[in-house]
Amino acid sequence: MENHPSSTLVSKKALWIGHILGILPVLMLLASAIMKFAKPPMVVDGFAHLGWPAELTVGLGVLELGCTVVYLIPATAVLGAILLTGYLGGAIATTLRVGDPYIPTVVMGVMLWAGLFLREPRLRSLLPLRK
Repeated sequence: MENHPSSTLVSKKALWIGHILGILPVLMLLASAIMKFAKPPMVVDGFAHLGWPAELTVGLGVLELGCTVVYLIPATAVLGAILLTGYLGGAIATTLRVGDPYIPTVVMGVMLWAGLFLREPRLRSLLPLRK
């Protein structure tokens, strides 16, 4: 086998840390999508507070769930991270517009990418951070 950057192995430590960093925001995104499908009063009220019609809850839940599933599949994880970056960017813009805290959403996006960076050698070759 040729020694190519994309065939570089990831250490077990980096792999574990990468999975832990990635799974925490995934669990939050999955919970958020499920809440959008269930439409409890707090979600409907939250949508009203953000200026979004309640009719969009299921559509946004499908989008959120779909992007998260794409992120969870190793072969499509980079595409999933790109899609989730767009989704989270919309969430950040929406919360900024109404003056709500946006830092937790930024941290979620950073965790998704940091986890992927640690466990995906192909991404490391695209973004070579040197010591």
